[in-house]
Amino acid sequence: MIQILLIEDEEPIRRVLVRILSEENEKYEITEADNGKDGLSLLEKKIFDLVLCDIKMPKMDGIEVLQNTSKKEIKTPFIMLTGHGNVETAVEAMKLGAYDFISKPPDLNRLLTTVRHALENKSLRTENNKLKRKVAKKYNIVGLSKPISKVKEMITKVAGTDARILITGENGTGKELVAHQLHEQSDRSSMNFIEVNCAAIPSELIESELFGHVKGAFTSAVKDRSGKFEAANNGTLFLDEIADMSLAAQAKVLRALQEKKIQRVGNEKNILVDVRVIAATNKDLKQEIKQGRFREDLYHRIAVIIINVPSLVERKEDIPILIEYFVNLISKEQGIEKKKFSEKALDKLNKYPWTGNIRELRNVIERLMILGDNPVSEDNITQFAPK
Repeated sequence: MIQILLIEDEEPIRRVLVRILSEENEKYEITEADNGKDGLSLLEKKIFDLVLCDIKMPKMDGIEVLQNTSKKEIKTPFIMLTGHGNVETAVEAMKLGAYDFISKPPDLNRLLTTVRHALENKSLRTENNKLKRKVAKKYNIVGLSKPISKVKEMITKVAGTDARILITGENGTGKELVAHQLHEQSDRSSMNFIEVNCAAIPSELIESELFGHVKGAFTSAVKDRSGKFEAANNGTLFLDEIADMSLAAQAKVLRALQEKKIQRVGNEKNILVDVRVIAATNKDLKQEIKQGRFREDLYHRIAVIIINVPSLVERKEDIPILIEYFVNLISKEQGIEKKKFSEKALDKLNKYPWTGNIRELRNVIERLMILGDNPVSEDNITQFAPK
Protein backbone atom coordinates (compact mmCIF):
# COMPACT_ATOMS: atom_id res chain seq x y z
CA MET A 1 0.00 0.00 0.00
CA ILE A 2 1.02 3.60 -0.65
CA GLN A 3 0.97 5.48 2.64
CA ILE A 4 -0.31 9.08 2.44
CA LEU A 5 -0.57 11.39 5.45
CA LEU A 6 -3.19 14.15 5.24
CA ILE A 7 -2.67 17.01 7.73
CA GLU A 8 -5.65 19.36 7.49
CA ASP A 9 -7.66 21.06 10.27
CA GLU A 10 -10.86 21.54 8.22
CA GLU A 11 -12.87 18.32 8.37
CA PRO A 12 -14.97 18.94 5.20
CA ILE A 13 -11.78 19.34 3.14
CA ARG A 14 -10.32 16.19 4.72
CA ARG A 15 -13.43 14.20 3.82
CA VAL A 16 -13.31 15.38 0.18
CA LEU A 17 -9.59 14.68 -0.19
CA VAL A 18 -9.85 11.22 1.40
CA ARG A 19 -12.71 10.30 -0.93
CA ILE A 20 -10.99 11.62 -4.06
CA LEU A 21 -7.67 9.92 -3.29
CA SER A 22 -9.33 6.61 -2.37
CA GLU A 23 -11.29 6.60 -5.61
CA GLU A 24 -8.19 7.48 -7.63
CA ASN A 25 -6.14 4.50 -6.45
CA GLU A 26 -7.20 1.65 -4.20
CA LYS A 27 -3.57 1.29 -3.11
CA TYR A 28 -3.64 4.72 -1.43
CA GLU A 29 -3.96 4.29 2.32
CA ILE A 30 -4.70 7.67 3.92
CA THR A 31 -3.92 8.57 7.53
CA GLU A 32 -5.47 11.77 8.89
CA ALA A 33 -4.31 14.41 11.37
CA ASP A 34 -6.30 17.56 12.21
CA ASN A 35 -3.31 19.64 13.36
CA GLY A 36 0.39 20.02 12.65
CA LYS A 37 1.60 18.73 16.02
CA ASP A 38 -0.22 15.41 15.66
CA GLY A 39 0.91 15.18 12.02
CA LEU A 40 4.56 15.61 13.00
CA SER A 41 4.14 12.96 15.71
CA LEU A 42 2.80 10.50 13.12
CA LEU A 43 5.74 11.27 10.80
CA GLU A 44 8.17 10.46 13.60
CA LYS A 45 6.52 7.08 14.24
CA LYS A 46 5.73 5.83 10.74
CA ILE A 47 7.20 6.01 7.23
CA PHE A 48 4.90 7.72 4.71
CA ASP A 49 5.26 7.97 0.94
CA LEU A 50 3.64 11.41 0.70
CA VAL A 51 2.29 14.20 2.93
CA LEU A 52 -0.53 16.56 2.02
CA CYS A 53 -0.22 19.39 4.54
CA ASP A 54 -2.26 22.53 5.13
CA ILE A 55 -0.26 25.66 5.92
CA LYS A 56 -2.60 27.48 8.35
CA MET A 57 -3.39 25.16 11.27
CA PRO A 58 -3.69 25.31 15.07
CA LYS A 59 -0.91 24.12 17.47
CA MET A 60 1.69 23.96 14.67
CA ASP A 61 1.38 25.32 11.13
CA GLY A 62 2.51 23.56 7.97
CA ILE A 63 5.74 25.55 7.65
CA GLU A 64 6.77 24.45 11.16
CA VAL A 65 5.93 20.83 10.32
CA LEU A 66 8.11 21.09 7.20
CA GLN A 67 10.97 22.71 9.14
CA ASN A 68 10.85 20.01 11.82
CA THR A 69 10.85 17.13 9.33
CA SER A 70 13.85 18.69 7.63
CA LYS A 71 15.74 18.92 10.94
CA LYS A 72 14.87 15.31 11.74
CA GLU A 73 15.96 14.26 8.20
CA ILE A 74 12.53 12.86 7.32
CA LYS A 75 12.68 12.65 3.51
CA THR A 76 8.93 12.29 2.76
CA PRO A 77 7.78 14.66 -0.04
CA PHE A 78 5.29 17.39 0.97
CA ILE A 79 2.48 18.90 -1.08
CA MET A 80 1.33 22.07 0.71
CA LEU A 81 -2.34 23.12 0.75
CA THR A 82 -2.88 26.86 0.93
CA GLY A 83 -5.64 29.44 0.85
CA HIS A 84 -5.56 32.04 -1.93
CA GLY A 85 -4.04 34.65 0.38
CA ASN A 86 -1.09 32.47 1.36
CA VAL A 87 0.75 32.06 -1.93
CA GLU A 88 3.88 33.82 -0.63
CA THR A 89 3.97 31.42 2.32
CA ALA A 90 3.57 28.50 -0.07
CA VAL A 91 6.54 29.74 -2.10
CA GLU A 92 8.54 29.86 1.14
CA ALA A 93 7.53 26.24 1.73
CA MET A 94 8.94 25.32 -1.69
CA LYS A 95 12.25 26.90 -0.68
CA LEU A 96 12.21 24.68 2.42
CA GLY A 97 11.91 21.58 0.25
CA ALA A 98 8.19 21.08 -0.40
CA TYR A 99 7.48 19.30 -3.69
CA ASP A 100 4.62 21.59 -4.72
CA PHE A 101 1.69 23.60 -3.39
CA ILE A 102 -2.00 23.61 -4.29
CA SER A 103 -4.53 26.36 -3.58
CA LYS A 104 -7.76 25.59 -1.71
CA PRO A 105 -10.34 24.62 -2.71
CA PRO A 106 -8.16 22.32 -4.82
CA ASP A 107 -8.56 21.70 -8.53
CA LEU A 108 -9.03 17.93 -8.34
CA ASN A 109 -7.33 17.13 -11.64
CA ARG A 110 -4.28 19.16 -10.66
CA LEU A 111 -4.29 17.61 -7.20
CA LEU A 112 -4.31 14.04 -8.53
CA THR A 113 -1.67 14.83 -11.16
CA THR A 114 0.59 16.43 -8.54
CA VAL A 115 0.14 13.46 -6.19
CA ARG A 116 1.08 11.01 -8.97
CA HIS A 117 4.12 13.06 -9.97
CA ALA A 118 5.29 13.44 -6.36
CA LEU A 119 5.06 9.68 -5.81
CA GLU A 120 6.85 8.96 -9.10
CA ASN A 121 9.55 11.45 -8.13
CA LYS A 122 9.99 9.76 -4.74
CA SER A 123 10.21 6.37 -6.45
CA LEU A 124 12.91 7.68 -8.80
CA ARG A 125 14.87 9.20 -5.90
CA THR A 126 14.63 5.92 -3.97
CA GLU A 127 15.89 3.97 -6.98
CA ASN A 128 18.66 6.51 -7.52
CA ASN A 129 19.73 6.18 -3.87
CA LYS A 130 19.80 2.39 -4.23
CA LEU A 131 22.01 2.70 -7.31
CA LYS A 132 24.27 5.15 -5.49
CA ARG A 133 24.63 2.76 -2.56
CA LYS A 134 25.43 -0.03 -5.03
CA VAL A 135 28.07 2.15 -6.70
CA ALA A 136 29.48 3.20 -3.32
CA LYS A 137 29.76 -0.47 -2.34
CA LYS A 138 31.48 -1.25 -5.64
CA TYR A 139 34.11 1.37 -4.84
CA ASN A 140 34.55 0.38 -1.21
CA ILE A 141 38.13 0.52 0.09
CA VAL A 142 38.80 -2.80 1.80
CA GLY A 143 41.46 -3.26 4.47
CA LEU A 144 42.38 -2.56 8.09
CA SER A 145 46.15 -2.12 7.85
CA LYS A 146 47.78 1.07 9.09
CA PRO A 147 48.75 2.36 5.58
CA ILE A 148 45.23 1.98 4.16
CA SER A 149 43.64 3.32 7.36
CA LYS A 150 45.69 6.50 6.90
CA VAL A 151 44.29 6.85 3.38
CA LYS A 152 40.71 6.44 4.68
CA GLU A 153 41.33 9.03 7.40
CA MET A 154 42.70 11.47 4.84
CA ILE A 155 39.64 10.96 2.62
CA THR A 156 37.34 11.72 5.57
CA LYS A 157 39.27 14.90 6.37
CA VAL A 158 39.39 16.40 2.88
CA ALA A 159 36.30 15.03 1.09
CA GLY A 160 34.01 17.78 2.36
CA THR A 161 36.27 20.53 1.05
CA ASP A 162 36.80 21.73 -2.52
CA ALA A 163 40.59 21.31 -2.27
CA ARG A 164 42.16 19.85 -5.41
CA ILE A 165 43.69 16.46 -4.75
CA LEU A 166 46.43 14.48 -6.44
CA ILE A 167 46.29 10.72 -5.88
CA THR A 168 49.59 8.91 -6.38
CA GLY A 169 50.47 5.24 -6.37
CA GLU A 170 51.47 2.28 -8.50
CA ASN A 171 49.19 0.77 -11.13
CA GLY A 172 46.47 -1.39 -9.63
CA THR A 173 46.59 0.06 -6.10
CA GLY A 174 43.05 1.47 -6.29
CA LYS A 175 43.56 5.17 -7.00
CA GLU A 176 40.14 5.32 -8.70
CA LEU A 177 38.53 3.93 -5.52
CA VAL A 178 39.99 6.84 -3.58
CA ALA A 179 38.64 9.31 -6.16
CA HIS A 180 35.15 7.78 -5.97
CA GLN A 181 35.18 7.87 -2.16
CA LEU A 182 36.24 11.53 -2.19
CA HIS A 183 33.27 12.29 -4.42
CA GLU A 184 30.76 10.14 -2.48
CA GLN A 185 31.71 11.78 0.82
CA SER A 186 31.61 15.32 -0.60
CA ASP A 187 28.84 17.91 -0.88
CA ARG A 188 28.91 17.26 -4.63
CA SER A 189 27.90 13.59 -4.28
CA SER A 190 24.45 14.18 -5.79
CA MET A 191 26.06 15.55 -8.97
CA ASN A 192 28.08 13.81 -11.70
CA PHE A 193 31.38 12.01 -11.20
CA ILE A 194 33.09 12.12 -14.60
CA GLU A 195 36.20 10.04 -15.20
CA VAL A 196 38.75 10.67 -17.96
CA ASN A 197 41.64 8.30 -18.59
CA CYS A 198 44.16 10.69 -20.11
CA ALA A 199 46.41 7.82 -21.21
CA ALA A 200 43.66 6.21 -23.28
CA ILE A 201 42.82 9.28 -25.39
CA PRO A 202 45.04 10.27 -28.36
CA SER A 203 46.82 13.60 -27.72
CA GLU A 204 45.08 15.23 -30.71
CA LEU A 205 41.64 14.45 -29.23
CA ILE A 206 42.21 15.14 -25.53
CA GLU A 207 41.27 18.84 -25.77
CA SER A 208 38.02 18.02 -27.55
CA GLU A 209 37.28 15.31 -24.95
CA LEU A 210 37.82 17.69 -22.04
CA PHE A 211 36.42 20.96 -23.40
CA GLY A 212 34.12 19.91 -26.23
CA HIS A 213 34.12 21.32 -29.76
CA VAL A 214 31.92 23.13 -32.24
CA LYS A 215 30.87 21.83 -35.63
CA GLY A 216 33.67 22.20 -38.17
CA ALA A 217 36.45 22.70 -35.59
CA PHE A 218 38.27 19.78 -37.22
CA THR A 219 37.57 17.17 -39.90
CA SER A 220 35.50 14.74 -37.84
CA ALA A 221 33.63 17.47 -35.88
CA VAL A 222 30.29 17.03 -37.64
CA LYS A 223 28.25 18.62 -34.82
CA ASP A 224 28.67 20.62 -31.63
CA ARG A 225 29.69 18.52 -28.66
CA SER A 226 30.12 19.34 -24.97
CA GLY A 227 33.18 18.07 -23.11
CA LYS A 228 33.87 16.42 -19.77
CA PHE A 229 34.27 19.71 -17.90
CA GLU A 230 30.70 20.66 -18.82
CA ALA A 231 29.43 17.17 -17.97
CA ALA A 232 31.05 17.43 -14.53
CA ASN A 233 29.69 20.92 -13.81
CA ASN A 234 28.87 21.22 -10.08
CA GLY A 235 30.30 17.73 -9.63
CA THR A 236 33.70 16.04 -9.78
CA LEU A 237 36.08 15.52 -12.69
CA PHE A 238 38.62 12.72 -12.20
CA LEU A 239 41.66 13.04 -14.46
CA ASP A 240 43.31 9.64 -14.26
CA GLU A 241 46.89 9.26 -15.51
CA ILE A 242 47.20 13.03 -15.83
CA ALA A 243 50.95 12.76 -16.53
CA ASP A 244 50.06 11.40 -19.99
CA MET A 245 48.22 14.57 -20.97
CA SER A 246 49.83 16.72 -23.69
CA LEU A 247 51.45 20.02 -22.70
CA ALA A 248 48.90 21.93 -24.81
CA ALA A 249 46.01 20.28 -22.98
CA GLN A 250 47.77 20.89 -19.65
CA ALA A 251 47.84 24.63 -20.41
CA LYS A 252 44.10 24.67 -21.06
CA VAL A 253 43.35 22.65 -17.92
CA LEU A 254 45.44 25.14 -15.92
CA ARG A 255 43.45 28.03 -17.39
CA ALA A 256 40.16 26.28 -16.59
CA LEU A 257 41.23 25.79 -12.97
CA GLN A 258 42.45 29.38 -12.63
CA GLU A 259 39.51 31.12 -14.28
CA LYS A 260 36.73 28.56 -13.76
CA LYS A 261 35.78 28.82 -17.41
CA ILE A 262 36.50 26.89 -20.59
CA GLN A 263 36.26 27.30 -24.35
CA ARG A 264 35.15 24.59 -26.74
CA VAL A 265 37.65 23.77 -29.47
CA GLY A 266 36.94 26.09 -32.41
CA ASN A 267 35.03 28.66 -30.36
CA GLU A 268 36.15 31.67 -28.33
CA LYS A 269 32.98 31.86 -26.23
CA ASN A 270 33.65 31.31 -22.52
CA ILE A 271 31.59 28.74 -20.61
CA LEU A 272 31.59 29.05 -16.81
CA VAL A 273 32.16 25.79 -14.93
CA ASP A 274 32.22 24.86 -11.26
CA VAL A 275 34.14 21.59 -11.12
CA ARG A 276 36.18 19.89 -8.43
CA VAL A 277 39.19 18.31 -10.12
CA ILE A 278 40.81 15.18 -8.69
CA ALA A 279 43.88 13.92 -10.53
CA ALA A 280 45.83 10.66 -10.33
CA THR A 281 49.12 9.35 -11.63
CA ASN A 282 51.52 6.44 -11.24
CA LYS A 283 54.45 8.63 -12.31
CA ASP A 284 56.72 10.94 -10.32
CA LEU A 285 55.41 14.34 -11.44
CA LYS A 286 58.40 16.21 -10.02
CA GLN A 287 60.64 14.10 -12.24
CA GLU A 288 58.27 14.71 -15.17
CA ILE A 289 58.59 18.47 -14.53
CA LYS A 290 62.42 18.21 -14.64
CA GLN A 291 62.17 16.35 -17.95
CA GLY A 292 59.89 19.09 -19.36
CA ARG A 293 56.92 16.76 -19.76
CA PHE A 294 54.67 18.30 -17.09
CA ARG A 295 53.91 21.90 -16.22
CA GLU A 296 55.09 22.95 -12.76
CA ASP A 297 52.33 25.55 -12.42
CA LEU A 298 49.69 22.89 -13.13
CA TYR A 299 51.29 20.57 -10.58
CA HIS A 300 50.92 23.22 -7.87
CA ARG A 301 47.28 23.72 -8.90
CA ILE A 302 46.28 20.07 -8.71
CA ALA A 303 48.44 18.96 -5.76
CA VAL A 304 46.98 21.02 -2.93
CA ILE A 305 46.48 17.72 -1.09
CA ILE A 306 48.44 14.59 -2.03
CA ILE A 307 47.11 11.14 -1.13
CA ASN A 308 49.55 8.30 -1.73
CA VAL A 309 47.88 4.89 -2.09
CA PRO A 310 50.14 2.13 -0.72
CA SER A 311 51.16 -0.86 -2.80
CA LEU A 312 49.83 -4.28 -1.80
CA VAL A 313 53.26 -5.31 -0.47
CA GLU A 314 53.11 -2.35 1.92
CA ARG A 315 49.84 -3.63 3.36
CA LYS A 316 50.27 -7.41 3.29
CA GLU A 317 48.17 -7.86 6.44
CA ASP A 318 45.15 -6.87 4.29
CA ILE A 319 45.63 -9.77 1.87
CA PRO A 320 43.44 -12.31 3.77
CA ILE A 321 40.68 -9.67 4.10
CA LEU A 322 40.93 -8.82 0.41
CA ILE A 323 40.82 -12.51 -0.56
CA GLU A 324 37.62 -13.01 1.44
CA TYR A 325 36.13 -9.88 -0.10
CA PHE A 326 36.95 -11.00 -3.66
CA VAL A 327 35.69 -14.55 -3.00
CA ASN A 328 32.28 -13.18 -1.96
CA LEU A 329 32.21 -10.67 -4.81
CA ILE A 330 33.23 -13.11 -7.56
CA SER A 331 30.88 -15.80 -6.23
CA LYS A 332 27.98 -13.37 -6.58
CA GLU A 333 29.09 -11.99 -9.98
CA GLN A 334 29.86 -15.37 -11.58
CA GLY A 335 27.15 -17.40 -9.83
CA ILE A 336 29.70 -19.95 -8.60
CA GLU A 337 30.23 -21.48 -5.18
CA LYS A 338 32.44 -19.78 -2.64
CA LYS A 339 35.75 -21.48 -1.98
CA LYS A 340 37.92 -21.63 1.08
CA PHE A 341 41.70 -21.32 1.01
CA SER A 342 44.02 -23.67 2.91
CA GLU A 343 46.51 -22.11 5.32
CA LYS A 344 49.39 -23.09 3.04
CA ALA A 345 47.65 -21.52 0.05
CA LEU A 346 47.11 -18.27 1.97
CA ASP A 347 50.72 -18.30 3.13
CA LYS A 348 51.94 -18.75 -0.44
CA LEU A 349 49.74 -15.91 -1.72
CA ASN A 350 51.06 -13.71 1.07
CA LYS A 351 54.63 -14.22 -0.16
CA TYR A 352 54.01 -13.11 -3.76
CA PRO A 353 55.51 -9.74 -4.83
CA TRP A 354 52.17 -8.58 -6.34
CA THR A 355 53.67 -6.17 -8.86
CA GLY A 356 50.14 -5.63 -10.26
CA ASN A 357 48.84 -4.89 -6.77
CA ILE A 358 45.14 -5.33 -5.93
CA ARG A 359 44.11 -5.62 -9.58
CA GLU A 360 46.45 -8.58 -9.98
CA LEU A 361 45.24 -10.15 -6.72
CA ARG A 362 41.62 -9.95 -7.88
CA ASN A 363 42.46 -11.63 -11.20
CA VAL A 364 44.30 -14.43 -9.40
CA ILE A 365 41.41 -15.03 -6.98
CA GLU A 366 38.94 -15.15 -9.89
CA ARG A 367 41.14 -17.69 -11.68
CA LEU A 368 41.40 -19.82 -8.55
CA MET A 369 37.65 -19.59 -7.94
CA ILE A 370 37.00 -20.97 -11.44
CA LEU A 371 39.83 -23.48 -11.81
CA GLY A 372 40.94 -24.35 -8.27
CA ASP A 373 39.80 -27.05 -5.84
CA ASN A 374 37.70 -26.42 -2.75
CA PRO A 375 39.49 -25.66 -0.54
CA VAL A 376 42.05 -23.98 -2.79
CA SER A 377 45.35 -25.79 -2.20
CA GLU A 378 49.00 -24.82 -2.29
CA ASP A 379 49.31 -26.84 -5.53
CA ASN A 380 46.49 -24.77 -7.06
CA ILE A 381 48.46 -21.61 -6.26
CA THR A 382 51.55 -23.06 -7.96
CA GLN A 383 49.46 -24.09 -10.98
CA PHE A 384 47.22 -21.07 -11.49
CA ALA A 385 48.82 -18.10 -9.71
CA PRO A 386 51.57 -15.97 -11.27
CA LYS A 387 55.03 -17.49 -11.29
